[in-house]
Amino acid sequence: MVLEILLEIEEGEHSHIAIRNALSKYQFLPKQDRAFVTRVCEGTLEYRILIDYIIDSFSKVKVDKMKPVIREILRSAVYQLKFMDSVPDSAVCNEAVKLAQKKGFYNLKPFVNGVLRTIARQMSELEYPSREENLLRYLSVKYSMPEQLVTRWLNDYGEETTEKMLADFLEEKPMTVRFRTYLNSGEEILKSLKDQGVKVEQAPYLPYAHYISGFNHIYMLDAFVQGKIQVQDVSSMLVAEAAHPEKGDYVIDLCAAPGGKSLHLGDKMEGYGTVDARDVSQYKVDLIEDNIQRTGSINVQAKVQDATVFDVESECRADIVLADVPCSGYGVIGKKPEIKYRATAQKQEEIVILQRTILDRAAEYVKPRGVLIYSTCTIAKEENEENMMWFMNNHPFKLESLDPYLPEELHSETTALGYLQLLPGVHKTDGFFIARFRRK
Repeated sequence: MVLEILLEIEEGEHSHIAIRNALSKYQFLPKQDRAFVTRVCEGTLEYRILIDYIIDSFSKVKVDKMKPVIREILRSAVYQLKFMDSVPDSAVCNEAVKLAQKKGFYNLKPFVNGVLRTIARQMSELEYPSREENLLRYLSVKYSMPEQLVTRWLNDYGEETTEKMLADFLEEKPMTVRFRTYLNSGEEILKSLKDQGVKVEQAPYLPYAHYISGFNHIYMLDAFVQGKIQVQDVSSMLVAEAAHPEKGDYVIDLCAAPGGKSLHLGDKMEGYGTVDARDVSQYKVDLIEDNIQRTGSINVQAKVQDATVFDVESECRADIVLADVPCSGYGVIGKKPEIKYRATAQKQEEIVILQRTILDRAAEYVKPRGVLIYSTCTIAKEENEENMMWFMNNHPFKLESLDPYLPEELHSETTALGYLQLLPGVHKTDGFFIARFRRK
């Protein structure tokens, strides 16, 4: 299963989707096996650069010259050798050799066996890049981050902050959920989760945000099935706080799938007003619909609408427009590690053009004196601060302080001005950007 998932991710699938699809095919796998599959897949991805460094140090054939199947067998085996004490080295090597044979690479069994047994014996003696001699290479290998991204963050944020972010991306994090306390009491939700053996901890910044762990599948939790909790990161919850809708407002969420922020805005209006949750395809709108149905959100409606195409009927109609735009996703590398291997300068330029197109449209839908919230799940300045400045230079909007809406511990010079850049390892959230604009 691990091999199939890793090959699927190599071909372009998102890691969380590949893992979820594989596990839902085998729903009756014991909890321990599910955890093993998830850990090995995620770990092999997260530590790929470090793993490749180890393999290249011991193999005559370099990783990028190997056949994809052999490459992924070796990578997942080395992850287990280095990070999983519970699996004996001999078992890792034997399973890898058997897997190579099963996949038709009978003649490569000795190669797989030789490389892995050498690594198992000598890995503790391996020398890694020196921090003093080459900081960039050191950080890249130690934290398994491509050099181009490390370079960018060293320039933008300096050495200390960059290292904090790199370390945080590799931390395992529990699932974060929002308790829907406007319809249910927090105590009731907490009891329901604990009765099902779930470990619940208070998350930072917001009273209704909690970490949950120790369960097999979210769909088996009564609180989730009954719509009392919504899976959502704290950074994403802060968007609805920043928007601060009033009962009866008309809100447009332009890139809404899977609908977490739309539902949160609807909850903040306590069932009044309307949240128009839009996205580009029927598939994405179906995801929003599923969440609307499950939570019974009466003031949220979903429809297919491309955010880059002007919708004349929405002109100057919205009290609040939320533009949570597609982005490079660097802030959520901890949850979707494949993002770091797919980043290119060209993709970066294309994404900024797309974001500005959506912002152009979003501006048209805001009523005079209405609010526009711009947000991304990235830490790239050209998608965040630079887009924010570009937007104000080209549209009749001004920034408005976030301080009245955010918890005090997040207040800073920038939040007083109207924007917040959350950084992993610095703040207790994903990397995320929020700006609040008021139309003149």
